[in-house]
Amino acid sequence: MIFALVMIQASFNNEGPIDKAALGKMLFSDPILSKDQTISCASCHKPAFAFADTSAVSIGVGKKKGKRNTPSAMNLLTQKTFFWDGRAATLEEQALAPIINPDEMNLSIEEALQRLSKHRDYKIYFQNIYQSEPNAENLADALATFERTLETSDSPFDVWKFNDDSNAVSPAMRRGFTIFNTKGKCVKCHFGSNFTTNEFRNIGLFDGNKLNDSGRIVVSHNTEDIGKFKTIGLRNVSITPPYMHNGMLKTLREVIDFYNDPEKIVPHNVNRDTILAKPLGLTEEEKEDLEAFLISLTDKRFN
Repeated sequence: MIFALVMIQASFNNEGPIDKAALGKMLFSDPILSKDQTISCASCHKPAFAFADTSAVSIGVGKKKGKRNTPSAMNLLTQKTFFWDGRAATLEEQALAPIINPDEMNLSIEEALQRLSKHRDYKIYFQNIYQSEPNAENLADALATFERTLETSDSPFDVWKFNDDSNAVSPAMRRGFTIFNTKGKCVKCHFGSNFTTNEFRNIGLFDGNKLNDSGRIVVSHNTEDIGKFKTIGLRNVSITPPYMHNGMLKTLREVIDFYNDPEKIVPHNVNRDTILAKPLGLTEEEKEDLEAFLISLTDKRFN
């Protein structure tokens, strides 16, 4: 991750960005892509918070509220689908969707391209990098290329696990890692380099009443998918509250308490995954240790 950011910084000269990632970084932070030019991608994907938002749902142009929590835009290289319901098959497809979403940036791609083409600097940047005027394809490519640089792999967990440095983590964190892989059952959904199986699961946050976001079924049209949402990766999770697709849980401890006994939090849920059929029975110390493990997944740049 450090290397990637250094490369982006080095990709600017006196004439502006000289590669796709650098151009994407500039566009990501530029409100030119919103209807009233007040918000950018970075308004909701805040760099200081692992490119996630700090509110349950983000506020778009005209102070419209979004419908779901804004997840981190980091560590997306291994992702197979995008958005909570997986409606985008590629990062390029995902990159353009917030621009046209009426609750987010609310700008047609046609108007966005007109603005970029009329902008003296962007017209030059696109010509230099793509040998073309701005178009939907290269706009999506620039944004997605930048997002693909946002990988992290320098957390205390990484130093301990892959560099065999026992001083990098606490005994509580090591115990938490064991709980994560055993009694907590977390590893069944959060597995791999970015701690996600890229699956869709119903964890018990759909009751058809107050919690009525039906999730994946709207995309798949498969009744088995009602209430299912994408399993989000856990890297940097300690700095991306609030949590869940609706942002209803404010702290990591609330998340752990929820998974320990989902029925207690949402008693009339529909179609909850069988993995969570019974309470986990975690003790207070085990909850604290599990939280210590999750915190250890925070990249050192955020310390």
